[in-house]
Amino acid sequence: MRVLVVEDEPRLAANVAQALREGAGYAVDIAPDGEQAQFYLEAGEAHAYDLVLLDLMLPRAGGLEVLRQHRAAGGRTPVLVLSARDEKESVIELLNAGADDYVAKPFDLGELLARAKALIRRGKGQGSPVLRVADLEVRTVERSAWRGGKLLALAPMEYRVLEYLAHRPGAVVSKTELLEHLYDFNWEKFSNVIEVYISGLRRKLDEPFSRKLIHTLRGQGYVLRDEEASA
Repeated sequence: MRVLVVEDEPRLAANVAQALREGAGYAVDIAPDGEQAQFYLEAGEAHAYDLVLLDLMLPRAGGLEVLRQHRAAGGRTPVLVLSARDEKESVIELLNAGADDYVAKPFDLGELLARAKALIRRGKGQGSPVLRVADLEVRTVERSAWRGGKLLALAPMEYRVLEYLAHRPGAVVSKTELLEHLYDFNWEKFSNVIEVYISGLRRKLDEPFSRKLIHTLRGQGYVLRDEEASA
């Protein structure tokens, strides 16, 4: 998953980004002001974000302006507002403008992480923190995957690929989409790393079992589905 953190206080932005990277394995971009946030959201990258963490009081363009512009352009990415306690009226205005949730500063990073995960699940139509496809369970809170009751020994990036696919069961996900959601803005997207991770997942997730869950559609991408159930 990929998150945009819009926060002008450098230390807070760095702490939030670190919590998202280490606590959830998310890719994170940081925008220190409203104009930079608008650039990220308008530069062909908006569809790549699974969540936006948006501060209210920003230089150059305020949080409300950033949110309204994003929603007016058709952006559906969940938005979690970061607010000071004396900004209640502005928070209400932001929620009415399309924000999905808010946390008041100072906040606990654990709570922020839990709210971020919940909004990402909700944004992808998943209410439960446990994603299931056939006998596969992806437990997003503890970041582990189980099949047939057995824990799969996945590398961190293998888990991230699997979690993204599990959020979209039955949907064809292209290599480009995976790259955009797993890496930040500075990543060079022309790489064969996705093929490497898919190969590792097949070896660990599918080879020991008769029912295969990861399928390749030539020229289109990958899909996680139980073909026996859909037959």
